[in-house]
Amino acid sequence: MKEKRYERIDKTVPDCELINLSIIIPVLNEAESIPRLYSKLKGVLDNLNLGYEILFIDDGSTDNSSIILEELYNKDEHAKVIQFRKNFGKATALSVGFKHAKGDIVITMDGDLQDDPEEIPTFIDKINEGYDLIVGWKFQRKDPITKTLPSKIFNKLTASLTRVKIHDFNCGFKAYRKEVTKNIEVYGELHRYIPALAYWKGYHIGEIKVKHHARKHGKSKYGSSRLVKGFLDLLTVKFLMSFTKKPLHLFGTIGLLFLSVGFMIDLYLMILHILFLLGGPVEYEIRDRPLLLLGILLMVSGVQLISIGLIGEMIASKNQKDDEETIIKEKLG
Repeated sequence: MKEKRYERIDKTVPDCELINLSIIIPVLNEAESIPRLYSKLKGVLDNLNLGYEILFIDDGSTDNSSIILEELYNKDEHAKVIQFRKNFGKATALSVGFKHAKGDIVITMDGDLQDDPEEIPTFIDKINEGYDLIVGWKFQRKDPITKTLPSKIFNKLTASLTRVKIHDFNCGFKAYRKEVTKNIEVYGELHRYIPALAYWKGYHIGEIKVKHHARKHGKSKYGSSRLVKGFLDLLTVKFLMSFTKKPLHLFGTIGLLFLSVGFMIDLYLMILHILFLLGGPVEYEIRDRPLLLLGILLMVSGVQLISIGLIGEMIASKNQKDDEETIIKEKLG
């Protein structure tokens, strides 16, 4: 029965209505929040005089969220639902939402009522000023310190490493031009770093302050494990931004360092060995010295890292041509 519930997902709103705006809302066990969120959304969207769709991504909810979403789908042609078989995470939900969204402007928001739909017109106005991506900043955040303090540290560190000067990378309330959503791949926990990934591809990033409400229903999906995952993904994003096009700059630099240190160690030991052969003290004998093995190991490792960098350069050069269309903003003539 569940497989038949969402058979209308591949249909669009009537052909006479152009979809200008897509709202993507990942939900996980938000049965108590969905009806009120939908009601507030409708009140805002119906006053915009724009064709729109509301795309709910049910990320494997185990409460009554799927039933409530089915009811919304049945009564409103603007409501669409994609239901996952299990919980795959927010990044996957956003990625699937981006692929299905038909609007020229795409807005993402959380399904827990902490994001205020009244901010949507401001997002649209800011996009129309020429920005490609607008990030919400929860200026007066209504969360406990166990969430706000790690978030501040995370945002400071991320802004420093990525050089994207915004205040709230992890805010789910964002607005995009459609081309941005089509040209950015998000997986794992990389949804936090969408602004950095977009900036890396040359898109114009902006920020607005948004109202934030305290959670009234359900439980936060935030956990301590996300700190570790978030840090590891930050390293991933830093690597992607700095070395994807030039992997030799990373592996080659480390390789040259290893090779140089190993060479200097072995050169020093070779000089000692020559002096020993010329009648020097027995302390100059290098046989069975651990330092000799270390020097050889460093030199071999250095050559291997440089080789990995060169192979990476070959792969990057092949992929460069595939990326050309995504970095061109406009063609004239």
